[in-house]
Amino acid sequence: MKSKNKLRVVDVAVRHPSIKVVSSSVIKLIQTLDTAKSYVCPVGDISVVFVNDAEIKKIHKDFMNDPTVTDVITFVGEDHPLEPFAGEICVNLDQAKRVAKAHGHTFEEEVSLYVAHGWLHLAGLRDKKSAEAKKMRAAESFALAYIDHHKAWIKVSRSGRSK
Repeated sequence: MKSKNKLRVVDVAVRHPSIKVVSSSVIKLIQTLDTAKSYVCPVGDISVVFVNDAEIKKIHKDFMNDPTVTDVITFVGEDHPLEPFAGEICVNLDQAKRVAKAHGHTFEEEVSLYVAHGWLHLAGLRDKKSAEAKKMRAAESFALAYIDHHKAWIKVSRSGRSK
């Protein structure tokens, strides 16, 4: 599903076999984060892809030479003058389902966190080094509070079609 606002197009693809994501809620979350003044994501389209363990593992192996399951993989786009592309966020719904309770989140909050985490990567934050990770955790806390304030949580379901 595509949505165009004055800043960007958000493409949403749900490739998980049994968990559905409401595309309009993903678009609302991205549009909400785009209004935050504390972090700025580059101009351009964003693609958000929801996958399972097997697909994230393959992406992780193919692009980062790491064959393990992970939660989010973000690919930073390019600032092409005619068609800027901010990037792609790949979200593992299986991982979110497994760890949500341990992190003190609902499943929807965990999925929203993963998308926000990817958006923050597109905005330039990194998390490989300890100091970077500390800044990322603070940014995630800000993003979750911002999402909550704007009631922009991602909606998911175990059956039916994505909307």
